[in-house]
Formats: sequence, C-alpha cells, structure tokens
Amino acid sequence: MAGQVHAQVIQGMVHPVQISDPVVHVDNQARRRSGHMSHALAEVKPGRLLDFQSNCSRLRLDGHSAFGWVEYRFSDDGGETYGETHVLPYSMETLLEGINSISLEKAVVCGDGTVVAFCLRNDQSVEVCCEPYETPMVIRSRDGGLTWSEPEELCGFRGRVYDALYRDGSIYVLEFCNEAVEHFTGTKPEHQYRLFKSDDAGQHFYEQSVVGFPSAVGYGYGSMIFTPEGKLIVYAYDLNQEDQMPYAVSEDLGKTWCQVGSTRVAKKIRNPQVGLLDGQFLLHGRGSMHDFVFYTSADGIVWDEGVYLNANRGTPRDWDPCYYSNNIVLDHPAKPGKKRMLIQYSEVYERNCVNVMHLWVETVDN
Repeated sequence: MAGQVHAQVIQGMVHPVQISDPVVHVDNQARRRSGHMSHALAEVKPGRLLDFQSNCSRLRLDGHSAFGWVEYRFSDDGGETYGETHVLPYSMETLLEGINSISLEKAVVCGDGTVVAFCLRNDQSVEVCCEPYETPMVIRSRDGGLTWSEPEELCGFRGRVYDALYRDGSIYVLEFCNEAVEHFTGTKPEHQYRLFKSDDAGQHFYEQSVVGFPSAVGYGYGSMIFTPEGKLIVYAYDLNQEDQMPYAVSEDLGKTWCQVGSTRVAKKIRNPQVGLLDGQFLLHGRGSMHDFVFYTSADGIVWDEGVYLNANRGTPRDWDPCYYSNNIVLDHPAKPGKKRMLIQYSEVYERNCVNVMHLWVETVDN
C-alpha cells in the first residue's frame, strides 16, 4: 500500500511514542470508490467505537469530491475489528434530493450516552462538492448510533464545523463561519471562528464567543483541545504561512481569549488535528501537498521538529495524497490501565481517489 512505513519509535517532547504500521481500514480501491472527508470517531461506551467514513465518487474531480454519502461501522474491541457497514440515513436522503450532500467530520458522546454528530452540508452543483457550505446540521442518537434524530440547524451561520468536544456536561463546537463561496479560507472580515455550546446533550446550542483571532482572513480548518489544567486551545491553518500555526487560548471555557499567537511547525501543517495522550500533546495533518506529518508538544504551544508518517517526504507527485485525518484516545485492549491513540486518515491509491487508513500511537517506556 502506498505510503506505508515500518513501525517507529519517536522521541517525543515528554515521552517517546511508538507509531504502528498503517493498515487499510476501508478499501475503496477494491470497491472502485473514494472516501473524501468524514472521519468522525466516537466511543459510545467503553470498548465500543463508532467510526464514520464517506463513500464518494471516484470519477468526480478524480476522487477528491464529497459527492456521495456517509457510512459507519462499530468496533466492540477497542478499534481492533469492525462489524457490518451502516448507511447514515440523513446522508443518503440528502444525496437523493439532488441539492446537497453531507460530510460528517466530528461527533461527541454525552454523559447520558447521547451521540451528537455535526454535519456539513455541501453543494452538489459544484464539482468538488464540499463547498460552498450551507448552515451546519446536528443529528442525535439515543441508542449509540443505531438510529438517528431528524437534523436540526446548529446555528444561522453558514460554515463548517471543524471540531467538537464534550467536557463536564457541555458540548463545545468550533465552527468557521465562512460560506466558502470564494474560498474555504477566510476572505472577509466577517469570516470568523465561533464557539458554540450546549448544556443539554445537543438539544439546544448557543454562541459562547467569537474566537480571539484579530482576523481570520486566509485562515481555514481548525482543531481544539482542553489542557490538563482546563485551558481551551483553538488552532487554525494559515494559507499564507503554512509553517506558522495560529492559536488562541481561553482560561474560562471559551468565554474570553487571553492569549493569541502563532507557533512554528517546521514541516508545515494543513488541516491540523490535535490530541492528548499520557500528558503529551500530539498534532498530525497534511504537512504540505505531499506529506503526512506528526508533531509532539509538552504544552500544546511549542512543537518539536516533527516527523513524516508517509514515504513521500516532499517528493513531487502528479496527484494530491490527501491526508485528512482525525484521532481518538481509547483504552489499550492488551494493556490494562494504558491508553493509545487511533489516527484515521485518507491516503491516495490512484489520482485523487483515497483509501481510509488506520494507525496507532502509544507511549513507550524511556
């Protein structure tokens, strides 16, 4: 499989980490399809993982299009094996209506077990079919993902939900309020990152704040994380400085923003995804048009020099290798009391057509 590397140990800024060999999770090449976007992951109960992927056209934009529907599977052994494929009804209904298609990049599980998923509505009339954006939609499941509610608007702003977190009874949702008519990065002063919050398992949402970037012109994508001390950090991508990742810090759960800046990412970053494993911050995403990169940090602000997780290492190619990704931290099935991180990402197998890949990250002893 293109891009595979041998398992490797990386000397992180806090702990060394071992990164497993990647494996094909969804073999789109075998079924002559693609899988652009839709990498939501949620643990509905201990050991039971809900894993979303897209089933997209391999012909439209050579496979780099969200024209299709969303599927999902369950794992009952912590991400080792997976059951049958389910089609998300809302995504298929929307596709058949012929106006929009659905992508699903983030989902959370609330304290009462409710699964809340955030859906991007894409315009079918545009070839890439993942922009411009309509208002984002919310769907909920009370039975762990077996059945789903009717969709409801998150808010009145057109845009894309880039991240969602659940903490202490509340859902925090990061939306970049940019309709993406001109570009997926911001082009106007009114294009801003907004933080929305729900205190009732996703039944109602309200705006918590506008994230404190002075301007989001040229910005896109997004990720966020709570530090062990309870600070909330929001990250973005800067089209004009891919080796500088913008960030904003809140000490009051996103009501106000006390620190705003940018941090160096030596091998660049695009569509950053951040996680926390054993007290160490992990960052992964597309480093440029041809690389999948991985960084570690002790504080979520200062990052190491990074490593490549693919075999291309900046080598020019005739296609876009993609590397959209997501992660989730789960119990290690073979090591009681230990956690490991699952990274799910897309990787090209031909032209812009992608398979969905999995790899594992775990801390190793010094």
